[in-house]
Amino acid sequence: KKVTVEINDTGAGIAQEDLPHIFNRFYRGDKSRRQHTGNAGLGLAIVKSILGLHGSEIDVTSSRGEGASFRFALPVAEGAARPHREAAALL
Repeated sequence: KKVTVEINDTGAGIAQEDLPHIFNRFYRGDKSRRQHTGNAGLGLAIVKSILGLHGSEIDVTSSRGEGASFRFALPVAEGAARPHREAAALL
């Protein structure tokens, strides 16, 4: 009774040495852009925290130049309507 969500991109990917740290607060892997992006390095830490409150974890795999894939599962609320496959694909 869980819904699994997987998000894939075809971007630059995440360096293997950065993967263990990307969910840490204020961590930003791309050292060359740290001061120019304005990003605080909080987004993935917040995601991990919210998922933890729901009893879930997030997993990531990535290769440089091939993008990244994030996966997590959340419990389905009792009585919740089941989305159509097409609608779920848009999420």
